[in-house]
Amino acid sequence: MIYLDYASTTSVRKEVLDVMLPFFTERFGNPSSKHDLGLDAKEAITKSKEKISSLLGLKDFKIIFTSGGTESVNLALTGTARALKDKGKHIITTSVEHKSVLNTCKFLEGEGFEVTYLPADKFGLINLDDLEKSIRDDTILISIIYANNEIGTIQPMKEVSEIAKRNKILFHTDACQAAGLDFLDMFDLITLNGSKIYGPKGIGILAVRSEVSLHPLIHGGAQEFGKRAGTENVPGIVGFTKALELYRNEFGREDVRLRELQNYFKSEIISRIPGVTLNGHPEQRLPNNINLSFADVEGEKVLDYLNERKIYASSGSACNAGIIGVSHVLEAIEAENQNGTIRFSFGKETTKEQLVIVILALQEIVESLRKIS
Repeated sequence: MIYLDYASTTSVRKEVLDVMLPFFTERFGNPSSKHDLGLDAKEAITKSKEKISSLLGLKDFKIIFTSGGTESVNLALTGTARALKDKGKHIITTSVEHKSVLNTCKFLEGEGFEVTYLPADKFGLINLDDLEKSIRDDTILISIIYANNEIGTIQPMKEVSEIAKRNKILFHTDACQAAGLDFLDMFDLITLNGSKIYGPKGIGILAVRSEVSLHPLIHGGAQEFGKRAGTENVPGIVGFTKALELYRNEFGREDVRLRELQNYFKSEIISRIPGVTLNGHPEQRLPNNINLSFADVEGEKVLDYLNERKIYASSGSACNAGIIGVSHVLEAIEAENQNGTIRFSFGKETTKEQLVIVILALQEIVESLRKIS
């Protein structure tokens, strides 16, 4: 098996599983219970929040645990919008966001909010002048994805942050693909999830600057500062924290290794197979993402043949699986050969030897499909 779909999900690292297992068995207490078993679980959550804040450099933030990136995005956008609706009803986002952001914005439009969707250029980058011009007196929130989940482009977040701060507008980012990048003091709300960093599925965080008002979406008990009711997923929380620690500590070395693989794969494919274009920014991009469009073939057909060889990639966001049609991101950047697009995303187990096999397989498959088309 050659797995090249790490942007969709990752396996759980052994080190992560090891710290989780005790909380399924002997340390299984409910964090809201006042006996020793419950207090042990509560302490594990407290230490996890402190560790996450330290790892990300977010000393003035509250860490709210959620069921994953989608819930975190919904809480960030809907929770903030409802809390600030008396101050304004205008939100700014982009046309290349993850569906969790776009569909939450559509929902908020139904509640009377107005949303500006900034266009992106051919590389997937927004124009900062467009952002400036879109700001209104009633703008309450800007939400921009840090690094695109489909094409890997990294947005100019420092500059966006400066614009948001200058205009006193809250700034949220979906950073699910960008857990290794810098956060510093750029954001007011940050979304991360476990399944992209070799942690468990079903766990994520919303990091919220302490002074930010937020209406809860889930009502019940007083867990998570009263913003997310329900008994906490303690095994998931300690697993997420360990995964984030390992990911952040190793990112510098892994960044160099993955960029070498990325450059090799890209150059080999483009030199060996005619009619291939790279989607996303050529340099300002994630080190593990290669999104390629192949002329005169259907991407889904190529993926089927790769699958038969136990080579696993994707056509883009896993959230679009089963939906017939072109990716909204590719449409937004007006990519060439949109129906022939494949996303290859690398990870810890990816090797050059694997990529050699994939390159030869792709060359054979594409040539074969072009002959019969």
